[in-house]
Amino acid sequence: MNSPASARSGRKVGLLFGSFNPIHTGHLILANFMATHTDLEAVWLVVSPQSPFKVGKELLGESERLDLAQRAIAGNDRLRVLDVEFSLPKPNYTITTLDRLRAQHPADQFVLLMGGDNLSDLHRWEAADRIQAEFEVYVYPRPGYAAPDPLPPSVRLVEAPLLDISATFLRQCLRAGQSIRYLVPEAVEQRIQAQGYYSAQQ
Repeated sequence: MNSPASARSGRKVGLLFGSFNPIHTGHLILANFMATHTDLEAVWLVVSPQSPFKVGKELLGESERLDLAQRAIAGNDRLRVLDVEFSLPKPNYTITTLDRLRAQHPADQFVLLMGGDNLSDLHRWEAADRIQAEFEVYVYPRPGYAAPDPLPPSVRLVEAPLLDISATFLRQCLRAGQSIRYLVPEAVEQRIQAQGYYSAQQ
């Protein structure tokens, strides 16, 4: 069966959406695995913008989260960080971002990457029918979530390594003054510590 975007002749790029608050080793292992153990040539991490409903200590500013993500992937030419959603109208929907990226990179074939916990809600997304008709979806495992049977035609399961690291846990550690060493790249840890991100005093 042809893929939803099989007519495109450029790169096949996976898109990993998230707030990355902060980016951590679990994100990076997943992104790199997808970029090197599947038919994807690259993975782009799409940083979600600051939501007016989530302003406060829990959500670091969008430019700071973007900076941490860029520091995290430095030196890996298979990964890229995007701020494309920062300039889109709010509220923003995934389909809007996909349309914008396809307009900017018309030759490339984009694949949506998502955890198994999001798959069951995909049908509720804005323009869900279009997403599944026009884009492939690669699903990676999440704790406690089983894949539906049968899978939608555009969905592929990828047995990526499962690292149950959460950004919530990292923020809790930082507020408590506890180490996050090895849970984030060294450059990210250094920047967080230097700026006092997520600390109780922030």
